[in-house]
Amino acid sequence: RDPFGIKPFYYTQEGDNFLFASEMPALKALKQNKVQLNWQRAYDYLVHGDYDSQTATFFEDVHQLMPGHLLHLDLSNGQLTAPQQWWRPRIEQTSTLSFSSAADELRERFLHNIKLHLRSDVPLGAALSGGLDSSAVVCAMRKIEPDAAINTFSYIARDSAVSEEPWVDLVNAQVNAKAHKVLVSPQELSTDLDDMIHAQGEPFGSTSIYAQYRVFKLAKDNAITVTLDGQGADELLAGYHGYPGKRIKSMLEQGHYRQALNFARQWSTWPDRSLKHCFKTVVAECAEGPLYDLLRRGNGMQASPSWIDTQMLRDAGVHIGYPQQKSPYDLPGRKLASELAFSLTHRGLQSLLRHGDRNSMRFSIESRVPFLTSDMADFLLSLPENYLISQSGETKSVFRAAMRGIVPDAILDRRDKVGFSTPEQVWLVQLAEQIRGWLKIDLGLPFLNQPQILEEFEKIISGKA
Repeated sequence: RDPFGIKPFYYTQEGDNFLFASEMPALKALKQNKVQLNWQRAYDYLVHGDYDSQTATFFEDVHQLMPGHLLHLDLSNGQLTAPQQWWRPRIEQTSTLSFSSAADELRERFLHNIKLHLRSDVPLGAALSGGLDSSAVVCAMRKIEPDAAINTFSYIARDSAVSEEPWVDLVNAQVNAKAHKVLVSPQELSTDLDDMIHAQGEPFGSTSIYAQYRVFKLAKDNAITVTLDGQGADELLAGYHGYPGKRIKSMLEQGHYRQALNFARQWSTWPDRSLKHCFKTVVAECAEGPLYDLLRRGNGMQASPSWIDTQMLRDAGVHIGYPQQKSPYDLPGRKLASELAFSLTHRGLQSLLRHGDRNSMRFSIESRVPFLTSDMADFLLSLPENYLISQSGETKSVFRAAMRGIVPDAILDRRDKVGFSTPEQVWLVQLAEQIRGWLKIDLGLPFLNQPQILEEFEKIISGKA
């Protein structure tokens, strides 16, 4: 399987047969015996939101080959080796480049990646959310091919606090792209839900996956069969909120206590951040086992909620607790690089790539992810950690510098990026009556207390939870 798991790979053995596929419905069709639910992964998902982070899937005895791993199958006797890792990210700080030189090098590498991913004998498009990563992809396409037709496809949450439409419009105007936008209603989500669940093959985390589903449908409707996407940049460049706990722990391990304190203060001044949250992430870094579970309970995250029979699950051998995994890539003073390497190959990026692959393939779209090359990963993970998230708390710092003159300054200087989000609460309220009906259907899962789930749903709808 490729280094990052861009394409899924599922497999199982049944009698003398070795069965494999890139999507779960195909594997289920190949199997002679009916698939059974993996109770451990069901618990991990329902209670802790964890999925696609390990070899086990939602189906008993059906596995996924992890990114950067390979299997050997002996055709003479049907013996299968244990998975072996053929590629692993390197996190040592080996780069001696200055910040400006690193930005120059990154610019050249990124433009080279875009150039490679533009090779096609059919028209190309790009998924454009309005954030830094997708905007950089679109603007780099224009820099490399000044006269090419560029089609962009965007989900727009109009009349919502999470609308990115002004930023999408800014990028489209900058590169003179042909813009295609889709606005989604909760009723459309309800109509398409069965098809999307079937395409995904396994459960997923939020309605943002539906927005992506509609973006790929929009590309298909406009006769575009290849798209470029900014996926993976957050995991390579310390995006999201910048992994403050990891960065601070790196500084503490290096004895840079004053720098760590200054970083915490400056990081906390950005939107949707606080010194309290920063402190929590640092404490969580140092916590393990029961203490870690205690901290999660303090944040309202329960390992045994009232709507699930954890005793029944325990009796069946299910581990009750957060599936805490440690990065196998670890060096003193490189905690941020270690976490990014882990996110690239285990928990984090895996689910996002699976969503994207299943949604794009549902509409026969080849979705390309130019950030995700092993050369790019090795380069970025070799840089000083403060090149990725600056001392002032700026995420993707070296990439923002690299894109000056290519991406509009207004995009590079944004402090309010909300992620690829949908107005989920609004949609849930508007679909409440229908969802109540779904929650009343007896699923035949003995460990689920469905009346209690319905009560929990009512608390969400009324704003009490």
